Amino acid sequence: MVRCSCKLFRKYGNFIDKLRVFTKGGSGGMGYPRLGGEGGKGGDVWVVAHKRMTLKDLKDKYPQKRFVAGEGANSRVSALKGSKGKDCEVPVPVGISVTDENGKIIGELNKEEDRLLVAEGGLGGKLLTNFLPLKGQKRTIHLDLKLIADVGLVGFPNAGKSSLLSRVSRAKPVIADYAFTTLKPELGKIMYSDFKQISVADLPGLIEGAHKNKGMGHKFLKHIERTRQLLFVVDVSGFQLSSQTQYRTAFETVILLTKELELYKEELHAKPSLLAINKMDLPDAQDKFHELMYQLQNPKDFLHLFEKKMIPEKIMEFQHVIPISAITGEGIEELKSCIRKSLDEHANQENKGYHEKQLLNLRTLSTVVQ
Repeated sequence: MVRCSCKLFRKYGNFIDKLRVFTKGGSGGMGYPRLGGEGGKGGDVWVVAHKRMTLKDLKDKYPQKRFVAGEGANSRVSALKGSKGKDCEVPVPVGISVTDENGKIIGELNKEEDRLLVAEGGLGGKLLTNFLPLKGQKRTIHLDLKLIADVGLVGFPNAGKSSLLSRVSRAKPVIADYAFTTLKPELGKIMYSDFKQISVADLPGLIEGAHKNKGMGHKFLKHIERTRQLLFVVDVSGFQLSSQTQYRTAFETVILLTKELELYKEELHAKPSLLAINKMDLPDAQDKFHELMYQLQNPKDFLHLFEKKMIPEKIMEFQHVIPISAITGEGIEELKSCIRKSLDEHANQENKGYHEKQLLNLRTLSTVVQ
């Protein structure tokens, strides 16, 4: 058992979504008391987002994980105002949240070329400092990656998420017939005939208790926070992690997935959600699908079958429920159409809400001016 878990850890270790680095702003330059010259300010340390960067690239390129900016130039007769020290940049992937040692959020970088000041350089020597330079700020920071995607695939292991991603996009995730196929997040893009692109993230499979950090736990759950909508992927035949764990029907799987998301972060309920019922190519799939649809339409009639602690406060409402087979391709085009329709509707609602808010602000301003 120990050998197996170590192997799992090593494989996951190829993908890094957390990194701790040391940063230090440059010291200021010496002032020139006799002539009132000011030393240059020390350089600053910035965290900068780049599209093609990963935290593993960062760790490989800078194994010491130390980023120190340059010192400000001393004031001298030929240059009474010393030049500023050279800034230092920490290149990170898009989707990084930066926190200090106490867990306080310093900021986030959600698009390419976003910049965040993390360690300021010290002032150069001047009259205010008795012409003595100040040291730069020292700061150990934590870089936490949360993938940004339009759609996040949610499902227990072996639900067929990797197969689905390979069907709807050009991504080539590793696919096998056993639990925990996906050991690291995979990103793909759905390409439409009018050149519209929608990004999809296939994330490590949840298990019961993931909110307590069991299995992949928070390594999975934190990534869905930044997806615009969720796509639940459920095996029509149900799910059983191993012979030692309880078998769950498709309906139980939906309820348990909902509960895990709720326990991790209740706000995830607010995200638009779709449900893909996978493996419709299996025998008796149609009968099981019809049974599941009846249960989804009348959930309260079946909640007595669950332990109280397993019942979510709010039952997930799906905008679309689509039967599919990631193996044969059944229902894939309909699913792609529903994903786009849902995202477009949500974007329109957001734009409408933004414009209504702007209009309200203008009316309020007009009332105040009058």
